[in-house]
Amino acid sequence: MNLVDLSWRNMKRNFRLYTIYFISMFVGVVIYFTFSGLMFNEDVVAAIQNKENYKTVILIASIIVFLFIVCFILYANSFFMKQRKKEFGMYLLYGMKERQVATMVFFETLFLSAISVSSGILIGGLLSKFFGAVLMNLMHYNDDISFAFPLEAIVSTILLFALLIGIITIQSYFNVRRVQLVELFHAKEKIDKPFKFSMTLAILSIILITASYYTITISGDTDIWKDCFKETLFATTVALIVGTYLFFRQFSGWILQRMSQSKNYFNGTKMLWISSLRFSIRGNTVNFTFISLISAIVIFGVGFIAVDYAVKGEVVKKEYPNHIAFSSQGNETQKQIEQIMNDSHPIIGHETITGIQTEKIPNRKPFFSHPEYYTEDFYLFPESKLNAIVDLREVGEKVDLEGEEAIVLTRGLDEPKKYKSPQPEITLLEDNTFHIVEKIRYPLLSIPTSPGGNSNLQPSVLVISDEAFEYLKENHTLSSYEIYQIEDSKTSNDVSRKIFDIVMKAEGEGAYYSAYIDMHSIDTESSSLILFSVAFFAVIALFALGSVIYFKQLREATEEREHYAILRKIGVEDKEIKKIIGKQLLFVFLPPLILGLVHSWFLLYYTVILIIKDLPSLTTIIFSVMGLYVLIYLIFYVSSTSIYYKIINEKNTR
Repeated sequence: MNLVDLSWRNMKRNFRLYTIYFISMFVGVVIYFTFSGLMFNEDVVAAIQNKENYKTVILIASIIVFLFIVCFILYANSFFMKQRKKEFGMYLLYGMKERQVATMVFFETLFLSAISVSSGILIGGLLSKFFGAVLMNLMHYNDDISFAFPLEAIVSTILLFALLIGIITIQSYFNVRRVQLVELFHAKEKIDKPFKFSMTLAILSIILITASYYTITISGDTDIWKDCFKETLFATTVALIVGTYLFFRQFSGWILQRMSQSKNYFNGTKMLWISSLRFSIRGNTVNFTFISLISAIVIFGVGFIAVDYAVKGEVVKKEYPNHIAFSSQGNETQKQIEQIMNDSHPIIGHETITGIQTEKIPNRKPFFSHPEYYTEDFYLFPESKLNAIVDLREVGEKVDLEGEEAIVLTRGLDEPKKYKSPQPEITLLEDNTFHIVEKIRYPLLSIPTSPGGNSNLQPSVLVISDEAFEYLKENHTLSSYEIYQIEDSKTSNDVSRKIFDIVMKAEGEGAYYSAYIDMHSIDTESSSLILFSVAFFAVIALFALGSVIYFKQLREATEEREHYAILRKIGVEDKEIKKIIGKQLLFVFLPPLILGLVHSWFLLYYTVILIIKDLPSLTTIIFSVMGLYVLIYLIFYVSSTSIYYKIINEKNTR
């Protein structure tokens, strides 16, 4: 029998163990190919406005995904090797050389990789339509995405996983080489000593976690955060990490010991699962700490990015309320433009506003927080036109001005700012002075845009009384602008391109043009890509974290077969054994999850929820992220209890 035959027989004999390893690699291939496939999918690339930015983000995300997958699969391989140490010891005892054992492992890895890569590419290609549709939905595009198996994605996947096979082989070789033969036979016979805890450290863990939470709650306007931000952030982070570690290392041991000292400790199966946990708590401390902290980071990251995605959509609506706006054109051109809109996105509202362009006003600091974002010349519009636009948009408050009163339209304000006496004054059109009575956030003419995403300075707009405007328009040139509201503006990319070309051709580069979809596309694309990538990272992280616990429990289940065999001999029924396993694994899965959720809630509540108050779907987003995380974690728990029970039953069924 040669090494290839031996490798194949090993895989068939230890099918369950190899299945776990195969799933780890298979999931890695599917996720990586999905990312690389999206980067080269022609339908997706054609729909994206900013193609270079898209490919750059997806490429970086693919690299990060692959590095994460490498670390996870190397961990899975390490677990796989430890489970087989006794088997390798037998091979070495029978005269096989370390190099031959490593070669056998190489063939096994090659077989598994060939199956996982081929099946992963197939499934990844089939899923590409789904994930492409998800991405399009996030970007609010209606483009159809077809099934795709881009050659570039296939080649890159094969090459990178071939590199991974080489890394795994080297790792396996050194794992076999550096362990002594005697150690191999006793690799599974090490048992943790009963856990000892310190009451002082147990209390300290709660103090540190509570202190870090308190510091987070005062992160708003307190001096400690303003004056010593970096130091406070570092101290809070360290306290949270150390507190979490001591919580599992000391406080959980105290809880278990208190439970073992209760009066009903010997009733039912309580003694069995508590004693088992007390012996294994030391070995699980680092894993629990790591899982809690990474869970908090993942939930906070996904929650924060999801909220950012939603907020950007709301901000674009506020800053670019005109679906399409441009300088007034001739009758024929105007009809042509309206026909283009009505062909695919029917007009639901239209208003023409007429204003007066003033001379340049270099000093605009009294009127704008960031005057560099606005034009030096002002545009004067009568109050009636602003009120007409309020009716058109059905958003905003109407104004009522008299005489020389004026309102400055700006952006970035949460609430209108009213000026009391003495009111700021502005002199325009030679000797016409106006008193600024209020500053409000209402872009009558929003920032000029182009379908490519470029923008220009926002027109500085001053709203004056109708009588003042009637007086001024007699001696000054008037400028008119067309403002349209259309149906389904989130999908009007093609319409915007066509109208932009017409307006620019008719009036040249100086013409005014602004469309909601232009900025919506750019902002939504970037935030969608980030959310999509972060969500994938979260799935990988969650899969890896769940697998860490999963592998750990499989190892413990294998080691405890004999213990459960003894329990069966003394009369413990299968129903009771299932309860023991369920309670034992619940203590393993639940505390890290709960602590991770609490950590993330404090971070999200005091850095996001309290700050962003005008987003109705905010809490829904946060709870959805947490709920999904808990659901996936629950699946790992149920799967672990099932496989744990099967493993401890194996010896009895033979």
